[in-house]
Order: sequence, then C-alpha cells, then structure tokens
Amino acid sequence: MSTVSSGYLCNGCSSVFGRQSDLNQHHLRTSSRACQEAAQDAIARIRASRLPQRPKGQSSKGRQRKKHNTQSRSRSPLSSEEPEEVHPPFMGDFFGADYTPEDFPGFEGSGVDLEVEEEPSDEAALEDTWEPPRHPVQTPNDVMDTDIPPPPTRHENPLLRCLPADRDGINIETFGGRAGEAISGSTPQVFHNPKLGFEAYQSGIAGSSENIWAPFASRIDWEVARWAKMRGTGSTAFSDLLSIQGVAEALDLSYRNTNELNNIIDQDLPSRRPTFSRQEVVIGGKAFDFYNRNPLDCIRALYGNPDHAQYLCFSPERHYADPDKTMRLYHDFNTGKWWWDTQKALEHDKPGATIIPVIISSDKTQVTLFRNKSAYPVYLTIGNLPKEIRSKPSQQGQVLLVYLPTDRLEHIKNKSSRRRTVTNLFHACMRDLLAPLKKAGLEGIELKSGDGVVRRCHPILAVYVGDYPEQVLVTTGYYGDCASCECPKDELGIYPCPHPYRNFQAACDAADKLGADDWVTSCHNINVKPVQHPFWQDLPYTDIFRSITPDILHQLYQGVMKHLIAWLTDICGANEIDARSNLLLSATRALLDFLYLSCYPIHSDESLVLLEQSLATFHTNRNIFVILGAREHFNLPKLHFLSHYCRAVKLYGTTDNYNTETTERLHIDFAKDAYRASNRKDEYTQMTRWLERREKIVCHTKYIAWRLGEDDRLDTSDDEEEDVGLDLGLLPQGSVVSLKLGQRYDFPGARRTLADLKCVYSQNLTRFPTVKFVRISKLQDVGERGYRAVDFTMALKRFVVQFREPTLPMNQVDDYACFVVLPFRSLPVWHKVKFVNFELFGKKTLDSICAHPRRYTKEGKVSHMSRFDTALIKVKSYPGEDSNFLKECRVGRVRVIFSLPPERLDTLFAPNSMPPRHLAYVEWFTKFDDHADLYSGLHAVKRSQNVTSTIVPLETLQRSVHLIPKWNGVVPSEWTSKSVLDDCNAFFLNVFKDDHTYFNLT
Repeated sequence: MSTVSSGYLCNGCSSVFGRQSDLNQHHLRTSSRACQEAAQDAIARIRASRLPQRPKGQSSKGRQRKKHNTQSRSRSPLSSEEPEEVHPPFMGDFFGADYTPEDFPGFEGSGVDLEVEEEPSDEAALEDTWEPPRHPVQTPNDVMDTDIPPPPTRHENPLLRCLPADRDGINIETFGGRAGEAISGSTPQVFHNPKLGFEAYQSGIAGSSENIWAPFASRIDWEVARWAKMRGTGSTAFSDLLSIQGVAEALDLSYRNTNELNNIIDQDLPSRRPTFSRQEVVIGGKAFDFYNRNPLDCIRALYGNPDHAQYLCFSPERHYADPDKTMRLYHDFNTGKWWWDTQKALEHDKPGATIIPVIISSDKTQVTLFRNKSAYPVYLTIGNLPKEIRSKPSQQGQVLLVYLPTDRLEHIKNKSSRRRTVTNLFHACMRDLLAPLKKAGLEGIELKSGDGVVRRCHPILAVYVGDYPEQVLVTTGYYGDCASCECPKDELGIYPCPHPYRNFQAACDAADKLGADDWVTSCHNINVKPVQHPFWQDLPYTDIFRSITPDILHQLYQGVMKHLIAWLTDICGANEIDARSNLLLSATRALLDFLYLSCYPIHSDESLVLLEQSLATFHTNRNIFVILGAREHFNLPKLHFLSHYCRAVKLYGTTDNYNTETTERLHIDFAKDAYRASNRKDEYTQMTRWLERREKIVCHTKYIAWRLGEDDRLDTSDDEEEDVGLDLGLLPQGSVVSLKLGQRYDFPGARRTLADLKCVYSQNLTRFPTVKFVRISKLQDVGERGYRAVDFTMALKRFVVQFREPTLPMNQVDDYACFVVLPFRSLPVWHKVKFVNFELFGKKTLDSICAHPRRYTKEGKVSHMSRFDTALIKVKSYPGEDSNFLKECRVGRVRVIFSLPPERLDTLFAPNSMPPRHLAYVEWFTKFDDHADLYSGLHAVKRSQNVTSTIVPLETLQRSVHLIPKWNGVVPSEWTSKSVLDDCNAFFLNVFKDDHTYFNLT
C-alpha cells in the first residue's frame, strides 16, 4: 500500500482509490491473490509498529532466567526450561525500524500518534472489578473513514495436520539412563500386576481367606454398610432404621446401629491412607486447631494404590508427532520440560532416582449458606498418575492433606497487622506440613508401587494450583501484581510482556535475612511481602514462581470471559457501532479461540503458536473497547497471565493437569458433604473421621471387586512367562498383554491422537419407538401438534426410487416417484437420537438430536415445547483424505426420525437390497462457502425460500449443530428461541457449541 498524488494505491492491482477506507474495503472483498498479499503486508507493518518493543537485550523468543544453584539448599540448577536458541535482539520489525509518516498513508492530520501510547496509570482492576458507568463515546462522522485493519489471517487447526492418527504414530524419546530404576531384588516376575497390592491389603483382614466379605458376615451385610456410608444417610436415621423391630434380624446384619458399624470400620478394616492428626497453633495468645496428614504417607498411599499400578509413570518422556522429532507434543505431566530438566539435575546428584512430582492445590470455600462458616482444605496428588485419574474424584487420585485454620483473627484489632498475621499463619502451617519433603526430596525414600516394585523416590513440589488470591498468598506477592513475572500492576496491559520472570533465588536470599536490619528493604526491592520463613524457602528443586500455573476456571471462564461479556453488553447499549463492529468481532473471536485452544487435552509446537497468535490478535484489536467506552485500560492480572500459558504447557503439560475445576469439585466431597455429616460442634474432628471411614469403604469396595473377579483372571505362578500374569480385568480393551518395566498403559478415555480428539460419535437409539404409529398426515401437518414435514410423502417416494435406481438422473426421479404407491398410512417415530463414544466416555451421552412437536398433558397443558434440531449431515466422502466435516457435510433441520414397517418393505424394495432400518426427514440449508467470514471466522448458511427436503439414512447424521441468526439493523422483536429457525433466513454456524465441535469445525 502506498500513496499517490491522486489517492491511495493498491500494490497488488495498481488501482487508485480516493479514500483509505475505500482501499480497505477493496482489500476485504478482493479475490486476487496479489491484492490479498498487499493487504497482509500493509497490516503486518502497522501491527509491528503498534506492538510495544522489548527492552534492549531482551530475547523475543522467551525471557531467560539467571541460573542460581545454592548448594546448601540444593535447589534446582535448571533455569526453568530446557535451553532454547537465543537470537540477538532487534528493534522494529522484519523491515527495520526507520519508518516515516509516508509509510502510513491515511493518518495525515488525524491526530493519531504512530508511536506506542503509554498505558494509563490507573489502579489495576482486580477480581470482580467495578467501574462507574460511562456514557457511550460520541465520535465525529469522520470516524467512519478511520482505517479498519484487514481481518486476521485464520489458519487451519494445526493439530489436524500434525497429530498422529493412532498411538503407534507417536514417537517417544525416553530419558534413559537409570531414571525410574527399581531397587535390586524388588522386581516382580510380572510388572503392573495389582495382585500383590491387593494381597497385602487382604492380609490385614481377619478371616478373609474363608469369607470374601470379611470383616462383614455376608454380602448383604457388606452392601448395607456401604450404602449407609456412601449414600449420605445420617447416622441417627440409619440407627432408627435398624431399631425397627425385625429389620436387622431379617437382613441378618452383624451390627444393630451406627456405632457398631463404625467400630467394625475403624477396627477391622485396614486403612490405605493415613489418619489425621490434630495440631495446635497459637497466634496472639489465641490457640487454633488444624488437622493434617503426613504428606509422605499420602504420597505413599497414592503411589502404592494397586488400582493404578498399570498407569503409573516413573520417568520423563519427550513425545513427537514425526519420526524426525521436530514437532513436540505435550499432554500428560511427564511430557513437559519440567520433569525432564529436574530429572537431569537429580541424576547428576543421585543417579537412579524416580521423581514424584507433587501437585498441591488449596482454596477456601463456604460450607454453609448462612453463618459464613468456611473451610480451608489443601489437596495433594502426584504427577505420576495420568491426568484422567487425577481429575476424577471417583478414581481416588487426590487426597485431602489438611484443613487450615479459617479464623479471621478478629482479636487483632489493627487491620494491617491482622493481614500480615494471616499471611504468616498460612506459611507457618504449610511450612510445618511440607517439612518432610525437604529431606525426602534430597535423599529420596523407598516407595512400593501397587505391583510390588520398590524404587528410590524423590517427592518434589512441582505445581501449586490456586486462584489469583491464592497465588498471591503463596508467592508472598502484592495484590494486583503478577505472581509469576516482575510486571507491575500498572503495566499488566502491555503485550507482549517485556518483564522477566521472578527470581526465586533472590526471594530466598531476601527471606534468609529475617532478623537483619535490611530484611524488609530486601523484600521490597524484589517486590514481595516480608513474610517470616515462606514454606517454599528450603524445598529442594523448587521454584515457586514457576510453579504457579494457568487457571482455566477463574482466569478464563470467571475472569476474562466474564469481563468480555460485560464489555460487549455495555457496547451493545450504544446507539451506533457502525463499521467498528468488525474489530469487535475480531477481538471477541480471538479470545474465544484462546479459550478453546487452551483447553485442548494435547498440544503441539504448532498449536501453541496458534494459541499465542490468538492472544496477539486480541491485543491488536482490543483498543476498540476503549474507543467505545467499555474499558479505560487492560491492567487485569487474569488477562495478563494469559501470556504465560504457553510456557506452562511446555513445562507441565496441558492445562487439564492443573485446573482448579478439580479442586472445586473436591470441595463437595471433602468439605461441604463432610460438614453436613457433622453436628456442627467440634466439626473438624467429626469431618476427618467421616472422611477416613468413607475412604476405607471405597478401598474395600475395590478389593471386593478384585476378589469377585479373581477367578476370571490369569493367575501368576513361578514357572509362567513374563507376559502372562497380567490383571486383564483392569486393563483397557485391546491392550497388549506384555509390558516391560517402566512401561504403562493409557488410562481409558485418554485423548492422545487425532481420532481421540475428533471423538467420532456412535448413535444410540432406543429399541422401541417413542410413538408406535404416527399417521403420515400428522407428519405433514403444520399445526402445533404436527411435525411440519410438509413434503414427507413425496420425499419418501423419491427415496424409494433413488434407493432402487441409484444411477437414475435427478430429472427423472420425480417422474418415477409419481408412480410409487406407499403401502402404509402410519409409521413408527422416534423423538430423540443420542450420540456416544464408548471408547473414550463410556455410556455418557455426548450429544443428541430431538425432533418432536408440541406435546400436551391429559389436562391440555403443554408438557414439552416443539423442538426440531439442526444437524450436520454427511452427504459425501473423500477417500484417501482426512475427514473434513465442512467439505463432507451440510446442515439440515431434522423433522422426523422414523422407520419403515418391515412387513411392507418387500412391496417397495428387492429382497436382496433393503434400505437402512432408521431414516430421517431433513430440510436442507445451503452449502458452506469456501471461506468463512473474514472477521468472525464463522461459516454462513441460508434457509432456502423454496425448502428442499429429502429422506436420508439416520446414520448420516453426524452431530447436532447450533446456528446463530444473522440480521441487519435491529433484531426483530417477534423472534424467539422457538421460532427463530423459521423466521430468520441467514445463519452462522456456531463452532463454539462444545469442545468437539470446535476441534472438528475449525
């Protein structure tokens, strides 16, 4: 793009335009490759000029941390990541930094400063930030002529290109050496066989050899006990039930009330998990209780669980998508760089180590709706377990470590002193709690896994999971600052972030000066609070600032996305948005892309580039929110932390390894339900006992399941080969029987390949129809009780003709259809078809399509509103290519799901050529355009004025889709969610319906 005396010149086609906005519109609508390249060159230069420059000497690839290795503390000698290539710094962009005003035609006299504007120095907006209402900014008419940047370039989903189709395509580089080495003499004949673990558990139960249900008398004795403890019945209610005359005798129970049952559980059932101990801490002359477990015993319980023996990981790995090992893959914890680098450092000091990555999460939660009663649980898990186990409470992959004190310390009257005391109380409790990790991390401890193998394990704090207030509390930072880097609160809106990551060694050196005159000054110099002995101060191989990870729930869903919705709601109240709505679309789409990409269960180097590009696109277009009065600045800690997501994925695997969503779910079991089971007096003593008993019941349930299935499993004897003693009942379907030491299985439901992420659905239809007989006249009825399949009869006749004569030209199908006589007047109809994926999600319904009219009760009241869903329907396939829904499918609205009466099929079809059993009547929308909308990135479809409808096999329905109505001007007031599909003619295909839709349609 350049200027000439007569106007603005397009460098692609040499056309001259009178205004800059005319040239922009030409670039938006042109199909010429030369013009499109000219537009991209122009926008690249403008964007480069608007990005804030890094300080001189700062790498554009990543901020390198200074290496610190203090031998006395044995901290990690690694900087934090694997060494990366460092390029010499440069200023400007690819074309240099010597731009002149002639390089930016259209800005002359507009008052626009080409230099980067300084961010406002307002106080940072924190958490649920409130701002005073602002009136929409009144802009002059010539704003319409302000340059509109061309739309961002949209790339194909990189995982569709690089992700292997199956697990055999994943190229794995193991760490090698002695990492994960078993101690001599502890290696069993068969690896990953949980039999040894269950036999050790059985040895602690008296009489278990003769009675499989011991210590209970019978199966019903055990089942009633399990029901009483796991189904939430109160202790008093259960005792009252058994006190009814004849109940206990009829069931032949070995206990007569809750106390007797509790005695059996407490005394006769062995415990795999440690018991809670009560400790006391005195603050300001007032004593507080907190209940905790030994963290090493908790780690031993998780590591030694026989249910998880075949899924444990003992050494780091590098996964690649190609044989040349140029495209790195990240998913589970062991595929990240942190484990590899820490293993390298540990092998240098003590070869033959097995790292136990300790993952801590904490969050204060309310346990009552009134009285403001709260609990402060801290949870622990280990990175050796796959993320699919850690994220499911039913798999017992997390353990409650401690209930921290929650008192507000109101006896301390000074507010500043009270806040300091609360912080010091937290770190004092956590320091005492995690003290055993110091020696164990340095020297190691012997742990036995569920299959009996003993290794020298080093538990090391790897990740601390928490929301933003928890991150600030843990890192001793100041509220409003970033917990990971040195960015001050008034510069959080700058992107890319020009500040280095926090220096862990400097924080430890400042903490060591406690008692010295310059202790407080040293802490302030590195921008941390003067806290007495932070709990992470002496933990080996730990960098607490690096351990702070992304938080999808609070940072994105309840943070950035919540802000975005508020901004858009504010803007939509303005009288006029005009052409700037394109910038809103680009900014909004960029944040949505970032949200969905960050939730991917597997990432590659390419997809992480796309993740960073989506964030850059938002920051490029974000100023529109300021122009329209929705924001004044972007100094939001949660928004700023998005720039650290790529680093966290490379270090610790994908974000589902450390999402606070798991913590929030654990609150229900370990805090809220436990509190409700108490009598609210000395509640923590009762809560901990209640949890211990439930954990015993869960462990015993798995033991009973193992005993019941023992006869169907292969047994292990001394003369058997190494590959024939596996517990096949616990292995995924289709797994190879032989395993070597250190190998493991993927947990069922793990998503590692392209086929897993595409999540191909299978249809699940009820055996019997919803309505056995529906007259064809009702199917064609357009009233409230009809299905509105107006062309059903003719469509069915055309289907018969085409099925019998598939090569018949289309212009002759209708002629032949006129002679088809349907030998029935009613059909069986289904109102819903469900979609499942048994391999990944079991019987869980992932999607569904409904097609039914309005339904009424006997009293004439509406019981169900009419619903006719839209679906993605496969109309063609491309053999030899990866399936592409947009190429192979069209959108159709499903009106009827039915089946032809089998007793009448011989009058319509040949005996050796019968149609599919289940069919669907659909009304078609137009085909997808070759290119999506430039700004929103969504594909548009239209509802044909002359509705075309056909009968298709039900198996061609791939999934349901959501359509977004498209309109000009004001939304018609008569549109409703029930009628918009009939009233509106143009729609966008919503790719954000769910994770699977986003992956398959982008």
